[in-house]
Amino acid sequence: MTKPLAFVVEDDPQLSRIFTITLSEAFETEAITDGTQAMMRLSEVVPHLVVLDINLPGVSGAKILHSIRADARLAATRVILATASPRQADELQDKADIVLLKPVSISQLRDFANRLK
Repeated sequence: MTKPLAFVVEDDPQLSRIFTITLSEAFETEAITDGTQAMMRLSEVVPHLVVLDINLPGVSGAKILHSIRADARLAATRVILATASPRQADELQDKADIVLLKPVSISQLRDFANRLK
């Protein structure tokens, strides 16, 4: 059985690596480091899950989230927001499936991702 695809959209290389390794047990993972690249990949592929940072170079995570929610192809894509900003988390909470405040607990990320699987 093939694993569902998860995008890790995070510009911090260390966090990106940690999130990717955390999800790799249950998901096929693809690390994406900027918003422009994320938008391009989302136009080509429909991931099951997106772990999304809000503050990204290129296109912001908030714009990516709005784009995902507005695209019928991505209607089933689940989104976990990972942000250090409680204000941004509150503003986007109704659009995301789950919002995690950084620093993100690895076990918490794994548990939530598996629930969304």
